[in-house]
Amino acid sequence: MRNKIFVCISFVLVLLVLPFNESFSQITDSVNIKVGAERTESYIDLLKGKKVGIVANQTSLIGKTHLVDSLIALGINLRAIYCPEHGFRGEAEAGARISSSIDAKTQLPIISLYGNNKKPSSDEIKKNDIIVFDLQDVGCRFYTYISTLHYVMEACAENNIPLIVLDRPNPNSSYIDGPVLKDTSLVSFVGMHPVPIVYGMTIGEYAKMINGECWLGTSNKRVIGEKGKLNCDLIVIPLKNYNHNTPYSLPIAPSPNLKTDCAIQLYPSLCWFEGTPISVGRGTDTPFEIIGFPNYHTKKLTGKEIISFTPKVIKGVSDNPPYKNQDCSGLRLECEIKNEIDLSYLIEMYNSYPQKDNFFQPFFDKLSGTKLLKNQIKNHKDQEFIRKSWEKDLEEFKQIRVKYLLYN
Repeated sequence: MRNKIFVCISFVLVLLVLPFNESFSQITDSVNIKVGAERTESYIDLLKGKKVGIVANQTSLIGKTHLVDSLIALGINLRAIYCPEHGFRGEAEAGARISSSIDAKTQLPIISLYGNNKKPSSDEIKKNDIIVFDLQDVGCRFYTYISTLHYVMEACAENNIPLIVLDRPNPNSSYIDGPVLKDTSLVSFVGMHPVPIVYGMTIGEYAKMINGECWLGTSNKRVIGEKGKLNCDLIVIPLKNYNHNTPYSLPIAPSPNLKTDCAIQLYPSLCWFEGTPISVGRGTDTPFEIIGFPNYHTKKLTGKEIISFTPKVIKGVSDNPPYKNQDCSGLRLECEIKNEIDLSYLIEMYNSYPQKDNFFQPFFDKLSGTKLLKNQIKNHKDQEFIRKSWEKDLEEFKQIRVKYLLYN
């Protein structure tokens, strides 16, 4: 009887400490999620006896073991590793040049898919019989792993090489928000497709959409909406025990400056500051959790803590951060699960920045995917007005998205 009472009390205490909008079943599902890479029984036979190329980085894990090591242990003939932005071990900061090299542990060649070589060459990819793709995405259009996915799919389609995508959860998949990229002049590696900033799909679902919407074969034309004629021989190994509302804490940072769940949640609302003079905390211990600049002092956002920070060089994370060694003031942002992009940070920083003419840099439009947003901010439009301008395009995208969903 005493044991039963203890169990009941423990269960009540667990419910009390859970966030109000999370159920016990969601937490259980999150713990029990099985990522595509773990489901080796679903794809290992497709790799046996073949020369295999793998697109991977530090997030490509089965438990605590790297997928490359696991496949070699299973007798798979890995021929080459292809790595995206940030490198194979995830030790390069955003935009840093990634060079091809040799992996010290396995002696496999590492071929960079960043910089001038974003797409595997035909001569290179034809050396493989099949390609495996396993990268942890964060569900934002400007996060470049989906652009790497596009180029890999295109190279595979052009050379009749099958592609296996091992699916992983999207930590920002519970909502869809932001302007849809439709301006062809803004197509770039931080935005290749007509999707909103937050698209609410796993990377496996996104691969199905690239195929289904015939976006392959258009990457060199920069024409949004034009249909390509290529189709990738695509196999997606889906997740188990997952839906788009399942909370997911990434077991390893997907890139050097997204180090916490908090940073990943704030990322959709903060990344476009990279096209402004505002620091997002690169060169500090809390990148993408703080914003500011030297001499910031206005605070029209209620409940936000004003802080001081000084960006420093952090080797491999922030080699040359904005405002290096300069004292900055700014805001520490709240880490909470939201169902929309928060425009209040952008509005606050624009209104507080003294040199308005220098606030919006050309890269801002590429990150936001529209030239309209900066004009709305300049004209002091509020969040509600700006959101209404997104509604029609978001509804059209949702109709496309639903065709490719693998999870409820």
